[in-house]
Amino acid sequence: MGVARLLAKAWVIVCLFAGAHGVNLALISGADPFDRLPPLIACDVLFLAMGLLFIAGYGTSANQIGATLVERFRSLDFVPGFNDIVIAVFVCLSFVNQIAVAPANLSGKVVEGFEVAVQFAVPGQRALLDSLGSCGLDGGRIFASSITWLLAIVFLGSALSHLKREAHILRLERTLRPRALGPAALAVVFGVAAIVALQLLFVGSVFAFLPCSVFVDVAGALLIGLAPLLLAYLILAALTALLASSREK
Repeated sequence: MGVARLLAKAWVIVCLFAGAHGVNLALISGADPFDRLPPLIACDVLFLAMGLLFIAGYGTSANQIGATLVERFRSLDFVPGFNDIVIAVFVCLSFVNQIAVAPANLSGKVVEGFEVAVQFAVPGQRALLDSLGSCGLDGGRIFASSITWLLAIVFLGSALSHLKREAHILRLERTLRPRALGPAALAVVFGVAAIVALQLLFVGSVFAFLPCSVFVDVAGALLIGLAPLLLAYLILAALTALLASSREK
């Protein structure tokens, strides 16, 4: 997977997830849906199209210089694979959990035990708990984040079981369509991005710099319900690129 394709898929997921949360917040606020929803949806679609336009421009100019316009658009192959379908399903599950399940399960032995288990495995979860505690916020956010981390771990574990196949597919794609970044350079780019994201999210360094207002808006919903899944996807892309950069045995 090239940089452009990874960015495009991530941007689509972020925009759709943010738009869904925006619609949900508009509906539960009690405002007239006919007044709030049209500009909200139009804004989300505009951001989605703008991001894809820049990403597609980078991908086509960097990877297929001299190709015709039709060939360039054919090369932007976003047909979802197995991992893409799984991550999309998990994102939907995380969203449903955030808006429906987590707010209705604020306490209980099972919920608290599960949250403690995730806090033991994920240092960033403890940092999130400290940040929400200092802000006096919960509202199911701890449970929602715990479920998201569980989904991210399950996705990564499942995807790693067929990592060699994904690396082989990436090698074939590079043979058919050479990229601007070589295999080693792509692995370095994804690896550095994954290390930074691990420090910010898994270790939890980012939560020390966030104001309380972030957690009550769409940005907080993205950070809690989507960021861990995108981190798992980035780690998978980094490992796939690293394995694909080596010689196939």
